Amino acid sequence: MTIKQIPKVKIPKFIQQIESTLKPLEFLERCAKNYGELFFTNSFGNLETLVVSHPQDLQEIFNPTNKILDAPGAANEIFKPQLGENSLIVQDGERHQKQRKLIMPPFHGEKMLSYGQQICEITQQVTQQLKPGESFIARHLCEDITMTIILKVVFGIEGGLRFENLKNLMSTWLGLTSSPISASVLLLPFLQKDLGARSPWGKFLRLRQQIDEQLIAEIRARRQQARSSRSDILSVLMQAEYDNGETMSDAELRDNLLTLLNAGHETTATAIAWALYWIHQQPEVYEKILHELHGLNTPDPLKIAQLPYLTAVCQETLRIYPVVLFTFPRITLRSVNLREYQVASGTYVTPCIYLTHRREDLYPQPDRFQPERFIDRKYSSYEFWPFGGGSRQCLGQVFALFEMKLILATILLNYQLELAENTLVAPARRGFLMAPKGGVKMSVLADTTI
Repeated sequence: MTIKQIPKVKIPKFIQQIESTLKPLEFLERCAKNYGELFFTNSFGNLETLVVSHPQDLQEIFNPTNKILDAPGAANEIFKPQLGENSLIVQDGERHQKQRKLIMPPFHGEKMLSYGQQICEITQQVTQQLKPGESFIARHLCEDITMTIILKVVFGIEGGLRFENLKNLMSTWLGLTSSPISASVLLLPFLQKDLGARSPWGKFLRLRQQIDEQLIAEIRARRQQARSSRSDILSVLMQAEYDNGETMSDAELRDNLLTLLNAGHETTATAIAWALYWIHQQPEVYEKILHELHGLNTPDPLKIAQLPYLTAVCQETLRIYPVVLFTFPRITLRSVNLREYQVASGTYVTPCIYLTHRREDLYPQPDRFQPERFIDRKYSSYEFWPFGGGSRQCLGQVFALFEMKLILATILLNYQLELAENTLVAPARRGFLMAPKGGVKMSVLADTTI
């Protein structure tokens, strides 16, 4: 078998970084067209990485029995200023495994399902602001809902001054990197210079410090309370023990709360905003999903989560414009053949979710929103993988899909909406994410709450 040379993107590193920051989808599609299904790029900080998107290659490298990849925390250094040095995302090896084992239980099984009623109630409370005849930005509404869920369900802060302070601080902090230009401060380390409180990075760091102080104060106040039956995720994590009997430190809890905020707030809100756009952009999708929802005898969270067409709509939403374009970088532990290409040991690999989801052989007419794809076919975890794969796979993926379905169902059952603008909505970078440009402007036709 002839071994082919893996091509490299033939433009200067600095230009790659700028293009991948400002117009990431166009950059990826052009690279795939010019270089094929495997190519090296210098668009990720100082690392030269191999972009992989073919399902066969993904299966080969992610198969745990092959032991090809390591997921070093050092490869995720770009997230440290945002999440902290104790975040699960930047941990390595055994420490990463132990921390992941501790954090995972609240996001699965009975504990996770017990949050369903809270999610529906919070959605109803937040959407009470919607009035017939008025317009709103879907992403803003969804961010308000998911931020409230984070604060109440994850952090366990029900209300009061700390709730309002944290909500305002975190919304302002995340908003600092909301445009493609401002997002560059996160993606390009050479821009991370503290030039005072009014400089972009200076503002970012000072807001992060204020959030840190509020979270540490909440954690310490909670430690002073007697052990309770509270079911919020922070309370569960505070009581969880490593194998040696120790619990998470204040700093570990704080940094992982920030990780859960960043992983579960804007990501879910963005996905729901996209779903609302696609549902109302295609009348036949709206009619099908509403018919399915109205077929429920009662809007029970568990029954909503099992609805096949609603599930397919959520899956197609996450396929057509995945909120995150890549998984976390990996490094090869040994050389490996990926079809006719040889990948050397020690190569940094960045699997690309977006390019996999846009393959014509898997998803004919990939630019079209067609939920029926997921009714007619079951895709493997190497063909549809919006939450990544391997040891760095999003541990909150079950919770995120559950939350997405319940929020969508609650909105659709209680309000008749329409798109306020009859134009196609394009994706645009928002921090590390891809969000609908403009946030999706919608109008309220009727309030159907009982």
